Amino acid sequence: MPDASVLICFDNPRPQREYLIEHTSEEFTSVCPETGHPDFGAVTLQYVPGDRCVELKSLKLYLQSFRNEGIYYEAVTNKIADDLAKAMDPVWMQITTDWNGRGGIRSTIRVEVGGPAGGSAAGMIDDDDDEEFESPRKGGRRYD
Repeated sequence: MPDASVLICFDNPRPQREYLIEHTSEEFTSVCPETGHPDFGAVTLQYVPGDRCVELKSLKLYLQSFRNEGIYYEAVTNKIADDLAKAMDPVWMQITTDWNGRGGIRSTIRVEVGGPAGGSAAGMIDDDDDEEFESPRKGGRRYD
């Protein structure tokens, strides 16, 4: 399995502000564990950082380490989510893998970590300046 120890994180430059970061790797590859054929797709990481952000070159190297790994789409997506959640401990994160079609079937897998109980990113980012926003992570403090 790819080694999550290559992931490097740095201190969030604005930990008092909740903001959304999005990174997309458009050249992700792994291998089908049944046929050995290569699988091609894109991986999108969206997250609201806690105290740490992921460094991009380390993220690239981590994602490239799946290149020869025989692994199902669902397992890839969950492994990436688990490893990034452990490395960064984000307030909220979503990993989306969007796989190129094969045999007339395209697949998209999403894994969400953190956020309000039963909630989603819609509850994490508040674009309306007139309403208060309560962080699920910051001890219930309210942000205006």
